[in-house]
Amino acid sequence: MSGTRIRDPFDAPATPLTDTDGAPYSLADDTDKPLTLLFFGYTHCPDICQMVMANITSALARLDESDRSRVDVVFVTTDPSRDDEKVLRSYLERFGDGMIGLTGDLDTIVGIGKAFGVYMEHEDKLATGGYDVSHSTNVFAIDANDQAPVTWGAQTSPATLAEDITTFLHQE
Repeated sequence: MSGTRIRDPFDAPATPLTDTDGAPYSLADDTDKPLTLLFFGYTHCPDICQMVMANITSALARLDESDRSRVDVVFVTTDPSRDDEKVLRSYLERFGDGMIGLTGDLDTIVGIGKAFGVYMEHEDKLATGGYDVSHSTNVFAIDANDQAPVTWGAQTSPATLAEDITTFLHQE
């Protein structure tokens, strides 16, 4: 496996966020598939978030239907003031069906991110009136035990990610 094994896997917090249908969603209680790919990002990101999401989409397209049906993708916004449920749904639909978008109170999102060692910080306002959000760019694997034992960097290719997903799903 090319992903980095986490020696002491992160525990997915039970603290709920809000999904794109307005319903509560907990990374511990609602990640029911054998593998959930988790990424923290934001829809106004000028570069890396779109690349990571496109790589995840491409990796999933390389899986057979049986394996694909055993994987969920969760995108947690790092910019909830701009990324409400509707904005998240529209953004995620560009990458495919069935992806789960989560938003909520910024302090809650920061707390959940810290459980995974994710850094996030809102930058100063830009001349255009907007702002950037600095954040970690790792993708995390949440397993059936609600733990994150593996992480991948943003530079992981779709082919490598697909291989690792297949390995993860078929390990005993």
